[in-house]
Amino acid sequence: MKTGEAIIRPSRLAAVRDALAEAGVEGITVTEVKGFGRQKGHTELYRGAEYVVDFLSKIKIETLLDDVKAAQVVEVIRKAARTGRIGDGKIFRALGGRGRPHWDRRARTRRELTNRSREG
Repeated sequence: MKTGEAIIRPSRLAAVRDALAEAGVEGITVTEVKGFGRQKGHTELYRGAEYVVDFLSKIKIETLLDDVKAAQVVEVIRKAARTGRIGDGKIFRALGGRGRPHWDRRARTRRELTNRSREG
């Protein structure tokens, strides 16, 4: 199992969600986040006053990926989220494995989760 994260434009969420459902992804977690990359924010005019928006609103999508489908899911997200302009976002894949925290439905606290991941 791998974990996948994608930071995308808010306007592309529906297209990415539909594409992931079509690709067979059974569940995702969506979070509203703020940040900047090469866009570096922008200036806006509001009621005659100009102000700088340093952090731009983005959407973070997280999902668990089957080892076999991971590359396919990354490609599905890339195609659905792409607009061709700066600020389209990033996609990250993290490898699961020994010594790393992993999801365990029996763990009730972060300490239990960390201890179980160390046990193997």
